[in-house]
Amino acid sequence: MPSNTEFDWSIARRRRFGVWRYRELLPLHNDIEPVTLCEGGTPLIKISRAMNGNVFVKFEGANPTGSFKDRGMTVGITIAKSLGVEGVIVASTGNTAASAAAYAARAGLQCIVVLPRGGVAKGKLAQALLHGAKIVEVDGVFDDALEEVFTEVVINGKRNLYPLNSYNPWRLEGQKTLAFEIVDELREPPDYVFVPVGNAGNISAIWKGFKELYNYGLIRKLPKMVGVQAEGAAPLAKTWTLKSRTLIPIERPMTIASAIRIGRPVNWLKALKAVEESSGVFITVSDDEIVNSMRDLAVYEGVGVEPASAASLAGYRKALEIGIIDKGDVAVLVATGHALKDPDTITKYFSRGD
Repeated sequence: MPSNTEFDWSIARRRRFGVWRYRELLPLHNDIEPVTLCEGGTPLIKISRAMNGNVFVKFEGANPTGSFKDRGMTVGITIAKSLGVEGVIVASTGNTAASAAAYAARAGLQCIVVLPRGGVAKGKLAQALLHGAKIVEVDGVFDDALEEVFTEVVINGKRNLYPLNSYNPWRLEGQKTLAFEIVDELREPPDYVFVPVGNAGNISAIWKGFKELYNYGLIRKLPKMVGVQAEGAAPLAKTWTLKSRTLIPIERPMTIASAIRIGRPVNWLKALKAVEESSGVFITVSDDEIVNSMRDLAVYEGVGVEPASAASLAGYRKALEIGIIDKGDVAVLVATGHALKDPDTITKYFSRGD
């Protein structure tokens, strides 16, 4: 890995836009050709009308398939292709399915996505179908879909299928580049980073990115990580509040934000560690707060996000309200997916003329 004298941000800025311009900070051999759709390099948007203060939205909806998953998928699919597998398999609440299907198509690999029946937004399902993925639906929630992936790959031994959920370390290596971009754009880390938390891979990956920059001497401080969960799907917030050293799962998670409707997050321990190490916190928000934040980002800032993304702004508002942060603190809100991922929610909650 690079030392402080080996990596130059000005060189990075001149390279190809996106995740792969930070290749020196990714643990990959230089002879591996990336499978890429020019992901990354997403906008960091200063907001002012929806919220006063030093608040920025990192709009991951600008990625090729409309979500942050593309950051991890470009690295994960690249590795899968280099291993010579026939295909990839993922469980998903939607965004992973869409991303895996697109990148597998780009790489010429088969793609199987396992989805909770009736639990995936139409926009995301349509993307997976469009890119030629094989859809397998299971009864229950995301956790049941992930169990099916484990069964197929681990128990049934289908070694020609490469699993690409966020327990795959290569996925998280790609997702950590979001931290690099924030520093690149702000020229220093913010005071706080708010992240919607579902399966908990993203918050731990982003924290890993900041820590690496700090350990290499490229930044002088670290941000506090704030994990935001919906009240009806908050296993990590509950675990954090009760100071439990084991996960307190939610058997039937319920929230409008389907992307974070997960009761047994695989990366729960990494997420707890990220928040604890950064002196951060977990916050819960209601579905009403999520919908209101989704509306305000769209109406006042022109930023269209899916419900899970709006949880970041809802969490920021809650943190201000209860005194966790001050208005003078610099905060980045990670908006994980585009509004068009979930058209049903838009038509249900936002009537014409509203």
